[in-house]
Amino acid sequence: MKSTLLLLTALVVGLTSCKSSKPGHDDAHEDGHDEAAPAKTHDEPEDEHHVHVPQEMLRDLRVTTAKVEARPGGESVTALGELTFSEDAYAEVSTPVPARVAAVVVTTGQAVKQGQRLADLQSPELGRARAELQAAQARATAARQAAERKRTLADERIVARKDVQAAEAEAAASEAEVAAAKASLLSLGTSGASSDGTPNFVLRAPIDGTVIERAARLGQMADPSQPLFRIGDLSSLWLIVHAFERDAVRLKPGTEARVTFAAFPGQEFPAKVGHVGQRVDPSSRTIPVRLELDNSKGQLRPGMSATASVPLGDSDATLTAVPAAALQRVENGWVAFIPTPEAGVFELREVGRGRSVGTLVEVLSGLSVGEQVVVEGAFLLKAEVEKSKGGGDEHGH
Repeated sequence: MKSTLLLLTALVVGLTSCKSSKPGHDDAHEDGHDEAAPAKTHDEPEDEHHVHVPQEMLRDLRVTTAKVEARPGGESVTALGELTFSEDAYAEVSTPVPARVAAVVVTTGQAVKQGQRLADLQSPELGRARAELQAAQARATAARQAAERKRTLADERIVARKDVQAAEAEAAASEAEVAAAKASLLSLGTSGASSDGTPNFVLRAPIDGTVIERAARLGQMADPSQPLFRIGDLSSLWLIVHAFERDAVRLKPGTEARVTFAAFPGQEFPAKVGHVGQRVDPSSRTIPVRLELDNSKGQLRPGMSATASVPLGDSDATLTAVPAAALQRVENGWVAFIPTPEAGVFELREVGRGRSVGTLVEVLSGLSVGEQVVVEGAFLLKAEVEKSKGGGDEHGH
């Protein structure tokens, strides 16, 4: 009985082994594995190295790009500042005497030329000064004529010589009164105005520029202490930054700088060091530094806050750099997104991240100068990559 049981057990085991090792079963399994493996290997790199964004999503996704640039690799200083007008291209125009605004002929934002009429004003004080000048001129004319007659009569021995001298002294005094009246009129700032005794005068632009502010209103009483117009040349602006004294002493006029503004994210504006201050602020231990910016396109506005990156000293070293937003942190390091000719497809490329250089970041590897990288929109592309990876894991499970 025991021997029979052992014999049946061995037979069952043998049949099971034979069934599991049939040639047809093994070939099917091996062939299926060999076909699937290469397909997975071929598809996997395309999924990992490219991001596909649907067209409907691409329309809502704001994407901006920037070129990978070569920048000076020496040490630099970053400083904050505020835009202002050039000192030689800004004027506040006010009335030279208390006056009433009779007419205003320019408005805010209007370009004006030097000497152009801005407003017409009326001043009783000016009227009195002109009347005094006219009266002094009339007295001087009469005194000169009287002195001339006395000289003629003296030559004919009709009047005494002392009478001639008295008439000449009176004429000289009248001429002095005219000079004094002219000086009084000149002190009112209206030397080029009409001398017909009227209280009217014209306010003119002292420089070429744009009317930045107009406070003049028809009928108002204007005071010399309050500007009626502010005029500035916006084609070139100054950025005044404050650098710590240890850095400021190493800055040189003419050095090229890079400026960024909160109003224009991702953009940089070239500037040049125009002047380094001569005095240290005792409270902050900083020195004011003037940077000059070209604003021929009219994008910038006085009063804007800015951040400037200025190289220190002389250095011929260069580095490869991109805007900080172009590099995105992932699990294994940093990546950048490069647009491809195919719409909605972006190449995902691993890069080596170096030090920060102002608003830029040094790229140690993975990108070449001149390539285009996504700046605005890079974070959303990274989120799309992480979403697709997460979705793939869930589906696999």
